[in-house]
Amino acid sequence: MTLRFLRLLIGPLLLLIACAMPQAARAADGVEIKRAFVEATEEGYRLSATYGFDLNHGLEDALQYGVPLYFTTTIEFSRPRWYWFDEKAIVARQTAKIWFNVLTRQYTVGITGSVAQSYSSLDDALFQVRRPNRWIVAPRGALKVGETYTVKLSMGLDPNYLPKPIQINALNNNEWRLASDKKSFLYRAE
Repeated sequence: MTLRFLRLLIGPLLLLIACAMPQAARAADGVEIKRAFVEATEEGYRLSATYGFDLNHGLEDALQYGVPLYFTTTIEFSRPRWYWFDEKAIVARQTAKIWFNVLTRQYTVGITGSVAQSYSSLDDALFQVRRPNRWIVAPRGALKVGETYTVKLSMGLDPNYLPKPIQINALNNNEWRLASDKKSFLYRAE
């Protein structure tokens, strides 16, 4: 066996061992939704949000070993009805993918529907995930003007996109659980 083959074999093996070890490092507190509001524009209804979170040591290591991390934002507009369940007017999701390219030593962030951007540091890449561009969640006319809607917003690490061996570990390990509580607020459609 050559040295190159051993290096290729040891990296993923160390990652699996690190994932299987008991949680030694402190898990992240979760995602905090610092600011969120919806505004009506000519193109449609836009969500402007800011999130606060840090990656724990386990997630940073996984990123360094080539495991991409996916963060999904989910927004739901619902309107109460007296005769039946609440009407769900809009349910939208947007996923941001962050990965590390070992050859270029750069972090890349790709958000659904936009061009991926590369950054030289993890902090710069996470800034893009924490403060995404204003996202069009629905076209103009999707909401009834003058009606008041309850908006529920959540954001977090999406384990469904992780490789299968890590998905299994993510179910049992708090280091892989990074999510926000649902934030609710009212929006009067314009």
